[in-house]
Order: sequence, then structure tokens, then C-alpha cells
Amino acid sequence: MKQSRFGPWLAIAIGALYFIVPLIATFEFSLRLRRGEYSFDAYAIVLGDPRFQESFLYSTAQAVATIIVGALLIVPTAYFIRLRLPKLRPVVEFITLLPLVIPAIVIVFGYLRLYNSSSWIPLTATTRSSDLLLTFSYVVLALPYMYRAVDTGLRAIDVRTLTEAAENLGASWITIMFKVIFPNVKVAILSGAFLTFAIVIGEFTMASLLDRPAFGPYLQLIGANRAYEPSALAIIAFIVTWACMGLINLFGRGPRTAKR
Repeated sequence: MKQSRFGPWLAIAIGALYFIVPLIATFEFSLRLRRGEYSFDAYAIVLGDPRFQESFLYSTAQAVATIIVGALLIVPTAYFIRLRLPKLRPVVEFITLLPLVIPAIVIVFGYLRLYNSSSWIPLTATTRSSDLLLTFSYVVLALPYMYRAVDTGLRAIDVRTLTEAAENLGASWITIMFKVIFPNVKVAILSGAFLTFAIVIGEFTMASLLDRPAFGPYLQLIGANRAYEPSALAIIAFIVTWACMGLINLFGRGPRTAKR
């Protein structure tokens, strides 16, 4: 007897409704700025707001910097742990899980205490140093997601064989890392990059307490003082998120081989 497919399709339908109906309601509400008719005035107000442009560009730059720093830190670490020190893997996994356990407000207060303007490393003394501290803070927040994405990518390849083959051909450590390991875990890095981007764009606590003009505090400010614009911002953030997913899918496929 064939198993009934009604149950799986019902679950998919319920999940789709649970996801799509609130999204449609949010979009519909964002069009009601003009009384009695639909319009995109809320989107025009948001997109024309200089604070929106400044905060979104700032958070995007922070996301790119966080992804670069995180990849350069995590990929060599995960590679070395898998190749040379596999016994330390449980310890490293535990350390990478700490940002999920420790609240962001606790972490940022520790940073403010340790790196205030009167400390040995005054990272909060200037705007540039505060930006750098915020980038490192985001790297910590994204650590669990980026590390697990990279570790999963390394599991899918034979790290030891690739390393030995590259060494036999005379490749240096830097060459092995950037021409062998990074290309083979590209999709994993892109997956971690997407999660990192989503975290940075919506993060509020660290950016607010470090007094940086990020997108998260701007969302909170608009949500506290406006009615329709926050819904428009939510739809814009949703579109940006799915655009990032599309880019990951596009670049993760790699070059297509021509058919003979």
C-alpha cells in the first residue's frame, strides 16, 4: 500500500500559512498610510530618510567587515583543529557556543568595562576604534553560526589528502589555505556569511550601547514613534534577506560546465 501524502502536504501548507499570512498582513498594513486607499508612501518616506540610508549602509559595511574577519579567523582555526588537533574540537565547539549562552548585553558591558577610554586599550575613545570594537563584537555573536557552517564544509572534504597533495607539490601554508581550503568550503562560508549578515542587520543591543548609527537602533527608533513605516522597514528587511539567500545560491553553484 502506498503511504498517504496528505499528512506531509498538510504540514507544509500549515507552515506556509504560518509564514506567509503575517507577511501579507504586514505588507497590506504598510500600504495604508493614506486613509481610504493603498499607497507606497511609507516606503517612500523610509527610503528617503537620510537616517535610513546612513544606518543601512553602516550596518552593511559592518556586516562585510564581520564576514571577512570571521572567515579569516574561523576557517584557519577549524582547518587546523581538524587536521592537527582533533582532540581539542570539543573544547573549541564549547567556546563557540558561549555567545548563545551569554546575553549580548553582558558581553557589551564587559567590553565597555575593559575597553573604556581610561583603559590600556581605549577602543571606545574614538569613532573609528568604536567601529572596530563593534566589528569584533559582531564576530563574537556570529561565531557559533560561522564556525558550524565552516566545520560542516570541512567534513565534506578530505582535508588531510588535499593538504598532503598540496604539500607534495610544494605549496606553502598560505597557498594551501587560500587556493585549496577556501575554494572547497566556499558554500559553507557563504552560508555562514548569510547568517552573519542577518545577525548584524538586526542587532540592537551592542550597537545601541556603543552608540553607533546601526540599522538595529534605527528600527527600534522608528518602531517607537511611527505606525506604518516600521511595517515598510520589515518588508524591506525581508526582501534584503531573501536577496542575500539568492546571492548565496547563485555564487554557491560555481561555474557551470558547458555541455558537449
